[in-house]
Amino acid sequence: MKIGPVTARNRFFQVPHCTGMGSNWPMSHAEMRGQKAEGGWAVVCTEETMIHPTTDALPGASMRLWDDDDIPVFAAAADRVHEHGGLFGIELVHGGLSRANRTSRMAPLAPSASPNKYPMRPQARAMDLHDIAELRRWHRDAALRAKRAGADLVYVYAAHNIALPMHFLLPRYNRRNDTYGGRLENRVRLIRELIEDTKEAVGDTVAVALRFAVDERMGEAGLEWQKEGREVVEMLAELPDLWDVNVSGWEHDSKTSRFAQEGYQEDAVSFVKKLTSKPVVIVGRYTSPDAMVRVIRSGIADFIGAARPSIADPFLPRKIEEGRIEDIRECIGCNICISGNNSFVPMRCTQNPTMGEEWRRGWHPENLPVKGSDDRVLVIGAGPAGLEAARALGERGYAVTLAERASQPGGRVTREAALPGLAAWARVRDWRLTQIARMAHVEMYLESNMGKDEILRFGAPHVVFATGATWRRDGVGHANHKTIPGAGRSHVFGPEDVMAGRIDKGPVLIFDDDHGYMAGVLAEKLVANGMEVMLVTPAAMVSEFTVLTLEQGFVQKRLLELGVTIRQQVNLAAIEAGHAELACVYTGRREMVAATSIVLVTARVPNEQVYQALVRRPDLMEAAGLRSIALIGDCLSPQTIAAAVYDGHSYARDLDAPESVNPDVPYRREHMALS
Repeated sequence: MKIGPVTARNRFFQVPHCTGMGSNWPMSHAEMRGQKAEGGWAVVCTEETMIHPTTDALPGASMRLWDDDDIPVFAAAADRVHEHGGLFGIELVHGGLSRANRTSRMAPLAPSASPNKYPMRPQARAMDLHDIAELRRWHRDAALRAKRAGADLVYVYAAHNIALPMHFLLPRYNRRNDTYGGRLENRVRLIRELIEDTKEAVGDTVAVALRFAVDERMGEAGLEWQKEGREVVEMLAELPDLWDVNVSGWEHDSKTSRFAQEGYQEDAVSFVKKLTSKPVVIVGRYTSPDAMVRVIRSGIADFIGAARPSIADPFLPRKIEEGRIEDIRECIGCNICISGNNSFVPMRCTQNPTMGEEWRRGWHPENLPVKGSDDRVLVIGAGPAGLEAARALGERGYAVTLAERASQPGGRVTREAALPGLAAWARVRDWRLTQIARMAHVEMYLESNMGKDEILRFGAPHVVFATGATWRRDGVGHANHKTIPGAGRSHVFGPEDVMAGRIDKGPVLIFDDDHGYMAGVLAEKLVANGMEVMLVTPAAMVSEFTVLTLEQGFVQKRLLELGVTIRQQVNLAAIEAGHAELACVYTGRREMVAATSIVLVTARVPNEQVYQALVRRPDLMEAAGLRSIALIGDCLSPQTIAAAVYDGHSYARDLDAPESVNPDVPYRREHMALS
């Protein structure tokens, strides 16, 4: 498929996406992008690349192309992508009033004087015509640097409501009365000029793409694809070499599987291909090859765009090409990847534990080192950590016995995937079971409860515990460091009780001192069962962690629509029969509320009792030939499912591996150079 002056080898297009690496971790970024090209992605793009100090995203880990000193960062990634036959794209961005410029300390820019898009940041100043001319120069210079770095494609960016060209387009930010404001033609002018400038500067050898959000999912309050969104496409239809179209803001563009199905953007973007002869790429968390083929054959788009599916499986295109559909690690749409970037650290992935570790630990998503011995390994627990450990050990060639005390595998994944909106999470279990089923040297036994004596009699040289964790019933969590008075009463439950359907009396009070997704989905389940629900949390908002996964607004909206009573910044002080005593986290003021059943969602206790019984008896371990034991996943440290999968993979990689040069720092670090 031709894109202006360049040609993509297939229809798989890794659209620009954040990584939490950017210019801060250039070698990590380069190796990660290179593996995407190795996996068959025809086009591999950077994340947002800031073009000037007036758009400074630090401490965020976006990329910077401010001057020639930044070129080597991009050249390193371009070289890795080209090595595997891919096209390398750079997304040039000016963030306008969505940037605080905390390190550059320069005033943010906007079409009109305006508060910053985010609270407690500098107010943006209105750009005059000289400022606009300077912006065009900065963008042109950045495009020329991108070309020198080896880019095959550069972006003009007007999407996600965080880009200055988009701010010019939107009347709520643009209150100008000159040739850049007022009617739509004027508000589109800057986008047109940036495309024309970029094509003039580099368009002889480099393709120029426009990334444009055709709809803001705000109804009449924002840009709508049926109205001005469509008109913009009509105005600029043949100007860029490629249209990359999506919806805005980021929380809508990267909606989780809890709130959106595969292909969820098609209603807003499918019109674009009808208006232009230029190639079009769309996204929508496509993981099914059948859905991808439908998109191409129906004329909705020319390229299958992907961010999250390319993270979950960098080799997705190659697996499709080779007919290995069952080997695709399908994205589960949990947005743990985005939470890493939003926490200013290299991203991670629930499905793909090698994400972010490509350079620093030398991990490849498809290749593992061969086994270091002929020892058998006993893995206890078939949850996410145990399944990944058994799978990866099996890939290395180890003989593995996987023992699970329950009647079905999956651990917490199986339980949680049955909760409202989380069905896609079962892919974490199912993909690993599919891989394990092919390995004759990996055996799995269900309803197999392994205690200390059974482990010693089994005689495996290596034993790894992946026995998970249990939700606390005493209320100890972030806000309460001692048992909540009354927590031992018979009407007090934990999340496992809700999942098992043991609560049949309301009203129910859910106390959320965990602040993840769990309390919200439990509330949904109980409401679906006909219960009246009150959700109480000491935090300022429901499911506070989900801010990082772009879900928090959707979570709170859904609970309110379901009729859940929400009490924020309130602690659970005591529990009585039929009532709960609440306390304001600021004033301590008390009140009583009715609650027939109370669910405590606070913290978890690792299930490590058998492990501790063994480590206390090294003499018995030696007599049984047991050379190593380990804890992985939630029984080591209760965390996310992604962390559990990572633990299992790390254990499998490291078993019998040569000792690190520095065992205290088990990965390479990227050091800043002193100039």
